[in-house]
Amino acid sequence: MTQAPTPTADTVRLLVRSLLKAGTPDAGGPEVRPVADGGHFTWWIGTRHVLRLAGDREASLRRRRELRLRDLVRPYVPIAVPTSVAQGEWAPGLAYTLDTKLPGGSAEEHDVSAVGEADLAGLLTGLREVPVRQAEAFGVPRVAPRSLEALRREAGRAAELLHTADEFDPARLQQLTSPAAVQLAAQPGSAVLVHHALTGDHLVISGDGRVRGVLDWTDTVVGDPAEDIAGLALAVGSPAAVRAATLAGYGARPCLRGLWLARCDTVIRLAAGLDRRAAEPLPLLRTRLRRAWEAILLERVTELRDEETDDAEL
Repeated sequence: MTQAPTPTADTVRLLVRSLLKAGTPDAGGPEVRPVADGGHFTWWIGTRHVLRLAGDREASLRRRRELRLRDLVRPYVPIAVPTSVAQGEWAPGLAYTLDTKLPGGSAEEHDVSAVGEADLAGLLTGLREVPVRQAEAFGVPRVAPRSLEALRREAGRAAELLHTADEFDPARLQQLTSPAAVQLAAQPGSAVLVHHALTGDHLVISGDGRVRGVLDWTDTVVGDPAEDIAGLALAVGSPAAVRAATLAGYGARPCLRGLWLARCDTVIRLAAGLDRRAAEPLPLLRTRLRRAWEAILLERVTELRDEETDDAEL
């Protein structure tokens, strides 16, 4: 297979000059600079745009699908979704999209306010309302729910490694018993459109804590809504994630399932990071673990089998 070219600043400048009528002849167009976590494939273009380049043909397919998916999602969610002002190929078979930049910072830079949690609730509600068949017609894949029992076992092994490194107490995982993992299995017929990458970097937060936008829809699937609850737990903390999911109408089962997906994932990822098998920096992995394991008091209105239960402190 032919090695894909690596985009450079000169590559980006030439492409941008053909797309935008910005800057003066002396300036040579708007400033271009790589986005810190985007490698060579995501670039800031001046102050108003971001250029995203696909690095291979599979990424190109997802970029092109994302354009149609964003148009499908936009009427259903109360949060801004990026708009493309130009798209095409930057190299043979490799797609690009030039998007408008959404104003604001990331969830790594700003805390989400109570009103921001309502914004997240609107996002989760809107995703549930997007017609699944239309998304699948665009090529959005349907993904089966993960086994929480298998994840629990993997997290148990990772927790022992973290215990040796004095990073985590494995006893905390004992709250998730094998019967509970089975009981929290995803329910048949619960699949919805799932962003599947609600990381802090993909949430655009304003200075007042409102959620103003959601970026990067290339990993979107039809699947388990608890995955997005889990993503929010890592991005904004478990209490805020559960409050947002509850406002969106999700009950105890998906909330608890999302929490345990997040908690097991963060233990596994931090262990991989310590073993140098994860690309994310260790401080970020530790922050995500801390957020996922924040204690919450989840008031369960109905028991998982339609019976009343006491409050469960997690």
